[in-house]
Amino acid sequence: MGSLSRRVWLLLGAAALLGIVLFYLNGRRPAPRVTLAPLTRGNLISWITSNGKVEPVNPYALRAKFDAFVTAVPAVEGHAVRTGELLVSLDDSALRSQLDQDRAQLASEEDDLRAAEAGGRANQLARLTGDLRVAEAQRDLLTRQHDVLVKLVAQKAATPDELEKNQEALLRANADVEQLHKSKEEFDHQAQVDRDRLALVVAHSRDEVKNLQDKIDSARVLAPVNGTMYSLPVHVRDFVHTGDLLAEVADLSQVRVRAFIDEPELGRLQPQQTVEVTWDAMPERTWTGHTETLPQQVVSRGARNVGEVLCAISNEKMSLIPNTTVDVRIQLAERTNALLVPRAAVQTDGSRRYVFLVESGRLHRKEIKVGASNDSEFEVVSGLQESDSVVLPGDAPLKDNAPVRVVTPE
Repeated sequence: MGSLSRRVWLLLGAAALLGIVLFYLNGRRPAPRVTLAPLTRGNLISWITSNGKVEPVNPYALRAKFDAFVTAVPAVEGHAVRTGELLVSLDDSALRSQLDQDRAQLASEEDDLRAAEAGGRANQLARLTGDLRVAEAQRDLLTRQHDVLVKLVAQKAATPDELEKNQEALLRANADVEQLHKSKEEFDHQAQVDRDRLALVVAHSRDEVKNLQDKIDSARVLAPVNGTMYSLPVHVRDFVHTGDLLAEVADLSQVRVRAFIDEPELGRLQPQQTVEVTWDAMPERTWTGHTETLPQQVVSRGARNVGEVLCAISNEKMSLIPNTTVDVRIQLAERTNALLVPRAAVQTDGSRRYVFLVESGRLHRKEIKVGASNDSEFEVVSGLQESDSVVLPGDAPLKDNAPVRVVTPE
């Protein structure tokens, strides 16, 4: 038992001695080495880089207005076209036959409307008017005879029987006049109803005829403007449905690029900023333009949240094709003779930026304000002098007031 106790105490003593040695060696460890980078003056251009899609500025999408077979396609996709040039023809024979029938029906309906607007059918109106005039004349005659007979009966010059027969005839005449007046009113009312009804029928038929004529006119698909036919998805003998795309035409000397800018970058965008566009299919070419319309919302695009910026791009040789995917650079700022610090030396603490300087062999944390930037440098707005040199990050973490050794890179 005593031997075991001595052994434990020997182990504890050895461990304590080892701890003291390690502590001593650690205190003697050399300070970490750091590299300094001097501040420089120079020109700086700040860009946002992203991707985008080419679009025509004022595209004309020509679509089928009726179901039909394609009978001719004289145009060629990608070629220039002039206003009024025939691009596609559709079979309109069935429409022409229908148009002839509808025009004949419309002519008949217009005749009926003119008759109704004239007060009804002329022969019916003339007969009814004539009957009414005859009845009114007969009534007026019997009324005068009645007045004479009343006087004659009083003078004993006519018999009461003659007066009674006259009164009966006058009653029948008044009834005939009243009936004919009622018939005339019904006739006039019916004529008004017919006028209103036929006016609607004629208007509908005229719309049908116009619609058919518009469809027949659209069977010859013509170029609406001088430009390039950049899309022609149909071929001879294809069957197209109403609304199907037949051709797309636009002036491609000016196009726009819909640039997809990540949400954190949107706050730095402004109208009229310089834009450069490149396309993998023509890597030697660069197209230039400017921002036009800034995004009003952020949308999801795959795994990204982006704003869609519309950029006007000059395309004089018309080599940029609509719907192609391109790379986009938007110039945010340009600084001349700016004080520049390496981007690698700048660290972030919340919204603050800082660098490390070396003073008397120790690190000194210094807060700075930066302006424009590119992939490798920041513009220094305040916090540093041109004579300063900043610490570049290395293997060891940088801590304020930590001892360091400055080395010169080989």
